Amino acid sequence: MENSEVAEKGERRKGGLITMPFIIANEAFEKIAAYGLMPNMILYLVGSYHFSVAGGTNALFIWNATTNFMPVVGAFLSDSYFGRFLVISVATVIVLLGLIVLWLTAIINEARPPSCDPRIGNCAKPNVGQYAFLFTAFALLSIGAGGVRPCSLAFGADQYDDPGNPNNQKVLLTFFNWYYASVGISLMVALTVVVYIQNSFGWVIGFGVPVGLMLFACVMFFLGSRLYVKVRPNKSLLTGLAQVVAAAWRKRRHHVEEYSGGEECKYYHLKGSKLVAPSQRLRFFNKACVIINSEKEVKPDGSPTDPWTLCTVMQVEVLKSLVDLVPVWSAGIMIAVLINQHSFPVIQALTLNRTLAGNFKIPPGSFGIFSVIALTLWVVLYDRAIVPHLSKYTKNPRGIGVRARIGLGLFISCLATASAALVERKRRAAALRQGLQDNPKAQVDMTAMWLVPQHALTGLSEALNVIGQIELYYSQFPKCMGSIAVALFALGMAVGNLAGSVIVSVVDSVSRRGGGESWVADNVNKGHYDYYYWVLTVLSVVNLMYFILCSRFYKCFEKERVWDSNVIQDDDKPKPKDDDLSAYFST
Repeated sequence: MENSEVAEKGERRKGGLITMPFIIANEAFEKIAAYGLMPNMILYLVGSYHFSVAGGTNALFIWNATTNFMPVVGAFLSDSYFGRFLVISVATVIVLLGLIVLWLTAIINEARPPSCDPRIGNCAKPNVGQYAFLFTAFALLSIGAGGVRPCSLAFGADQYDDPGNPNNQKVLLTFFNWYYASVGISLMVALTVVVYIQNSFGWVIGFGVPVGLMLFACVMFFLGSRLYVKVRPNKSLLTGLAQVVAAAWRKRRHHVEEYSGGEECKYYHLKGSKLVAPSQRLRFFNKACVIINSEKEVKPDGSPTDPWTLCTVMQVEVLKSLVDLVPVWSAGIMIAVLINQHSFPVIQALTLNRTLAGNFKIPPGSFGIFSVIALTLWVVLYDRAIVPHLSKYTKNPRGIGVRARIGLGLFISCLATASAALVERKRRAAALRQGLQDNPKAQVDMTAMWLVPQHALTGLSEALNVIGQIELYYSQFPKCMGSIAVALFALGMAVGNLAGSVIVSVVDSVSRRGGGESWVADNVNKGHYDYYYWVLTVLSVVNLMYFILCSRFYKCFEKERVWDSNVIQDDDKPKPKDDDLSAYFST
């Protein structure tokens, strides 16, 4: 590690607590800027760019999907080629550029189609240049997020990772606590302050504030540049998994009895590894770690001649764990659709009485704060009050097993969508009674507090399911490969957003057949958003049944896998002689 190298050269030690403000400020302000855009973006697309509600929702789903997929690319580039510092640096600037471009769409009149009255129906659609300008902003924001989000936490941990310090774990825990606290505060500020500014002062100031915050984040991050520990990039985990597939495919024509001239199989593993032979599940991948000819495949120093032909037993087992998790992972796609329902709840809230006290009205995009509050309260209550008592009866140190928590989260997500459907049915009926069928922007005589239960249930389902998912993923991989868990979750969110876009498109298309009004029409009082929510409820129930089947037939829930805590080459121990490679493979 670079810390030790610096110490040996007698240079000033880098890293430590002094770097915390710079790294946390960068992450916190990036999140405030990015998440502060999402709640009201559907209003911007519909009002300023004349998107239909369904079209705007699809655009946001695809933008979210891209944003959730890009961290996988960012992590790969960081681990394989450029290192975390360079990736975060470039990505932070890209996020700032994306925010500036989005700000310019609000400042420059020619960047948007002419204003119009949607009730008359004379609204022009954006031209190609206007679409390109808007989507360039979205693309830059997604690319930038792909560099900042997967690297910030790991880059912060690099500053405190000093195994020689007896207080290392305590210092790391302090950093993680501050980091996650900053994320929670950032979400609350984004969903309240930034959204309120957009509603009260318009889009120019509303988009300008995130630009200022992101500029401050850039300045803070680069101010600490000379203090950071900058760990060099190493081989990517994705590359290691790809090598297993390639090696197994290259040896696909070999049979076990042919290996080593008919003798017992020899499996390649790192010196000191506890994993000296692969498991018998998914046996095809075992070919990747079988040594056919040790003289050709293993160098005198014990390393493989070609890592795309010979892999370690651990690499093979990690890939098998990943394959085992795919069915359970796929059950998390539907809840990602629910978590990313940003558009329709905002359209609903816009028509309701949002007065909280006096003349103060809750911005329609701020109701997502109730999800964050429910999630936070549950995490604190569960960890501090429920687990200590429940663990005495369940004999599980986490209180409720991970399978039960994931399943309970899926069940509550069904209740959340059903609640949304019932509330929308009540809201629509009230609007029709008031004669507001042709006036979707008029206020319905009904309090917006009716929307709180669906948001609270969404937050509770997310707290149970998403945290359970991540805990499960972490338990199935070596600690040094924990980033796979983050990548799996990010991919699930990305696929969930794409699925959400498909669902909206299908509902819109099918409900229009025969000249009928779309269920997700621009006029919320003529449409049937309640039917859309019932579709989500049915799909969520089917998904819950699918998860129950997966949990019965797949064994990844049973217990945490045992991996090597550390498998390293110890330079203090003598290396094998050129003709003695037994330390690197076993029979």
